[in-house]
Amino acid sequence: MSPATEPSSVPALRLEPVTPENIDAALELKVRPDQEHLVAPVARSLAEAYAYGDTAWPWLVYDGERPVGFLMAFFDVVFQPGDQPRSGLWRLNIAADGQGRGYGRFAVEQVAAEIRRRGGTRVCVTYVPGEGGPAGFYARLGFRPTGGRSGDQDVAELELA
Repeated sequence: MSPATEPSSVPALRLEPVTPENIDAALELKVRPDQEHLVAPVARSLAEAYAYGDTAWPWLVYDGERPVGFLMAFFDVVFQPGDQPRSGLWRLNIAADGQGRGYGRFAVEQVAAEIRRRGGTRVCVTYVPGEGGPAGFYARLGFRPTGGRSGDQDVAELELA
């Protein structure tokens, strides 16, 4: 068998919309206990997605048939009068037992691809700074801090090629 025809040892990663059929699985996704202060739970994200309608883009990350994460993106939002519209990653929750397996990277890549598809040239992300936070994760993906703040969170951006 050639490498192109060998079965993959890595199950297919994909995004699926949150639906009535998988909402319970979405609500069961939990980050590690030491990360709970760093990211809002999925239930809050889904409430925000409902409240903000077309602004929010909530999806589940699947590994095969198993949901392993949740992401929510936003597109072309003007945060302050006079600012340019921004698009980016609003929320990223990877299940505690799924961290370190590439699911977060996959989720960020999917958001970047959607922003690029919509004509965007950069991905914005905000995160809680400090020990145990995701700054290093985002830096490894190419995000650079802008020096800006959004509430109590740092802002970083990734330029899309």
